[in-house]
Amino acid sequence: MQIDPITLELMYHKFKATTEEMGIALGRTARSSYVRETNDFGTALCDLNGRFFAYPQATGISLGVDQDCSAFIAAFDSLEPGDILVTNHPYAAPGVGSHLPDINLLQPYFHEGEIVCFGWTFAHCADIGGGVPSSISPSFQNIFQEGLQIPPLKLAEKGIRNPAFTAILRANSRIPDIVEGDLQAQLSALAVGERRVAELVAVHGLETVRAAQSGVVEYARRRASSVLERLTDGTYEFHDYLDDDYHTKIPVRLRCRMTIDKGTIHLDLTGTDPQLLAPYNVPTGGVRHPYLTTKLMHMLYTFDPELPLNYGIFENITVHVPKGTVMNPEAPAAVGIRHAGAIRFNDAVQGCLLAANPAMAAAASGGTVIPAVVAHVDPASGGQRVAVVQGIAGGGGGSIHVDGADGRDRSLANIHNTPSERSEADLPLQVVDYALRPDSGGAGKRRGGHGVVYSVKLLEDGMEFMGRGLERFVFQPWGAEGGLPGEPARVVLNMGTPDERDLGKIDKVVARAGDVITIMTPGGGGYGDPFEREVARVADDVARGLVSREAAKRDYGVVLDEAVATVDEAATKALRASPRTAHSAFCPARQLWEQVFDDEVMTRMSTAVLALPSGMRHQSRAAIFAAASPAIVTQGPQALATDGFDMPAARARVIAAIEEIAA
Repeated sequence: MQIDPITLELMYHKFKATTEEMGIALGRTARSSYVRETNDFGTALCDLNGRFFAYPQATGISLGVDQDCSAFIAAFDSLEPGDILVTNHPYAAPGVGSHLPDINLLQPYFHEGEIVCFGWTFAHCADIGGGVPSSISPSFQNIFQEGLQIPPLKLAEKGIRNPAFTAILRANSRIPDIVEGDLQAQLSALAVGERRVAELVAVHGLETVRAAQSGVVEYARRRASSVLERLTDGTYEFHDYLDDDYHTKIPVRLRCRMTIDKGTIHLDLTGTDPQLLAPYNVPTGGVRHPYLTTKLMHMLYTFDPELPLNYGIFENITVHVPKGTVMNPEAPAAVGIRHAGAIRFNDAVQGCLLAANPAMAAAASGGTVIPAVVAHVDPASGGQRVAVVQGIAGGGGGSIHVDGADGRDRSLANIHNTPSERSEADLPLQVVDYALRPDSGGAGKRRGGHGVVYSVKLLEDGMEFMGRGLERFVFQPWGAEGGLPGEPARVVLNMGTPDERDLGKIDKVVARAGDVITIMTPGGGGYGDPFEREVARVADDVARGLVSREAAKRDYGVVLDEAVATVDEAATKALRASPRTAHSAFCPARQLWEQVFDDEVMTRMSTAVLALPSGMRHQSRAAIFAAASPAIVTQGPQALATDGFDMPAARARVIAAIEEIAA
């Protein structure tokens, strides 16, 4: 059935309004602050093929538009009115499950015995069990350590709730009342969706509602294709790194080969490192997945803000994700901090887009999104309290026309800040500082956005502080088109006191009463030559406390007199005209690392190690790096900085080790 354009537009907005009303119901009735305040939830309408034809624009996170529920639905032989499906399993429901704290519900909406569509919700469960409060730890090596696994099953059948499911969920959580409250909020959202879909069928008829589902998807595909046609056809390659695999200091490489052809894109992840004995693995199931296409979505909506928000915008995109890699792990690989690997892969996608059209992409963002978790045993009740006190991000990357956003990272869309007052009400803590981090944004004609400084004082002995997804301590966010890298991350205990100590990439810190933990996130990379930045902009950044006078002179060639915001025009003109040392968009650690572990060597290594049985890959990968220098395993790139280190000889030893494994 063909639908006229006016009716199609009307149906699109009614579909979207339904998903937004579902999101409002979920957000307002949730119990946990991370769902209610931070908006770590999602709602959608799903077609019979398991794809989202309607998605909200202003409620929940916008990351999940391209999720695939087909495997989730296929797990059931039959569905009836009143059935509600549940799963959190990344391997039993690939395409929709991503890590255990995300509980997904799916409800078929019926009309006269036929399924019209499905309603979908997810919410981040504040604690799903496992080895630590909040269920996520970088030390976990397999999914069995990460909490309760829920294969696809029926939470309700013919309208009757399964009380055993709720009992099991409560028994596995440290905060059962809050977890059950969030689940009830998800069910409320599904009820809203069911009511609104029934009204649509009553007004427009079943045939029109079904035809509109495919119609809005095809319309989105055509419009997205016209944006992609602005990219230059060709093949582009880029890679980026996680700082380490947690168990060693060996960096983790994520690689993208992007082929653009007449409005279509193919992403090939060949050369990406093998899966890890750490939870940075991203369970895409080898299919096109939101964690592969996030930066493409951002680019599409930047250049066509009126695109319909559904999976059609991705239908011009195909992927190849080798099995056994970080981006397509095999069970039972740990996946709790999958967002760290996903963010870094999307930085690689960003690098390819810059090569295809520098005017349509930005420099690297801060590249870390950190749910900061505090756990506390209540002395009055003896019960444990767990809360995500803040979702902390870095700065955005600069682009051709604008500076990067300060304190905001486009890597994960629509995650909100949690009010400090809410965190202080939930737990015995005090938010000491939450501010922009001066000089953290990479210098450029359009500077990178600044990271943040977040300091929290823990008020009782034995409180636990956890930061999940901390990254960019070693490999700084890279610049573009002559821009400089952003500053790296830091985590410090009791800064400015005799007890000050750098903590690095923390797992869990058990505090004494009065301890202050400070997280400093990276700034985004700069875009364009910093000496081309308007002098008045630099002076304004200094006056606002974002850039120091020293950095203004060193990085931007702008000299300020003692009045701070007053520019010394003559000195500035002379400095900007003087010869300069060439600089790189990449940080020194990356430049050093790639003198031995360049793209050719790393791609050969990945191919050789992936050919091994999964149980041998971690040790074999470490052995290859140790062939260059045993110190790499414990020191990472810093091991190559020793005076007199023979880079060519180390590279030759690595190649020999790869050939031995391949044989």
